[in-house]
Amino acid sequence: MKYDFDEIVDRSRTGAEKYTGLEKLYGNPEAIPLWVADMDFKAAQPILDAVRERTENGIFGYTVRPEKYYSTVCSFQKRRKNWDMDEKLMSVSLGVVPSICMLISELTEPEDRIIIQTPVYRPFYNAVRDAGRELLESPLLESDGCFYMDFEDIEEKARQGARYMILCSPHNPVGRVWTKKELETLGDICIRYGVRVISDEIHSDLVLWGNRHIPFAAVSEEIRKLTITCISATKTFNLAGLQNSITVFPDIETKNIFDRAWGRLHIECSNCFSLVCTQAAFEHGEEWLEQLITYIEGNVNLVMDYFSSFIPQIKPVRPEGTYLIWLDCRQLGMTGRQLTDFMVNKAGIAMSAGTYFGKNAEGYMRMNVACPRAIVQKALQQLKEAVDALEA
Repeated sequence: MKYDFDEIVDRSRTGAEKYTGLEKLYGNPEAIPLWVADMDFKAAQPILDAVRERTENGIFGYTVRPEKYYSTVCSFQKRRKNWDMDEKLMSVSLGVVPSICMLISELTEPEDRIIIQTPVYRPFYNAVRDAGRELLESPLLESDGCFYMDFEDIEEKARQGARYMILCSPHNPVGRVWTKKELETLGDICIRYGVRVISDEIHSDLVLWGNRHIPFAAVSEEIRKLTITCISATKTFNLAGLQNSITVFPDIETKNIFDRAWGRLHIECSNCFSLVCTQAAFEHGEEWLEQLITYIEGNVNLVMDYFSSFIPQIKPVRPEGTYLIWLDCRQLGMTGRQLTDFMVNKAGIAMSAGTYFGKNAEGYMRMNVACPRAIVQKALQQLKEAVDALEA
């Protein structure tokens, strides 16, 4: 079927964080919300049908995962990424971030060193620091509006005794889809120094313009043995509120540690709707996903062309994956706080501040374009008028 991604859906009365958080976090409830990384699109019809069918039963008691749950996930990953996964090495949890936090807590010791590549998703910082581990930041390199891994720096951090690394693949916020060569080089370093990797691949199905996501664990058998992978249907199919993810382990011993930790909290059961939606998404959601990717590409092209033509002071980084655009606003000459105030109160747009992703990202903003094109166009026009007013 043909999906209408231009439809504007009112989320204001649903408790959506993207909307209800505007006044508290930004002080402007009327700002266009382009911050939280979820989409303003209805889910695929097979998912909505599955929810409706489950709801009509009228009873929402404790629910066990169906036998084919993991095989459905494996089939999807095989079709999309040619990744052969072992069902016996997979576990379900409440989400990718809770999984990362649990993994850090259970698999490392106080003061262990953990590498992250900055700027990066803020919960990576929190997962390390809140667990009392030492954070080793390896800043990404930037060249001609593109970001790259600094392998010399990563190797130096590994030489300093890093125990783990949290990899963001594709990378949030800069939108890189790492190449096989990049992943091989990173893997060689990790193998050489015994650094294990937690790979956050929640955006891995949202790749643009024919880019190919390669699961880190699928690069080689040696790399698989040191990699824990976190994936989910939630980002791909706009199901974040259902809190469901899958963690893929290199061995049964590590999986058992993880499972026992969840068991101690007595939250190993799954939400009945998350099970139904995840299975429907992976089994029947690809038609919607292909149309979504095409629509996101159109939104990205609109943003890239608009900035080039009308707001050249801001340099957008073209994403290879995700629906997030990293904006270089440094030519505006503002501090991070001034930039956020300008965006919210002058342009009327709420975006994620670069400083949320690290101290080396001041002067940047992250723009979420997973919304109807008319909203993107309105935001761009408002931003143009605000920038023009600066120079008037």
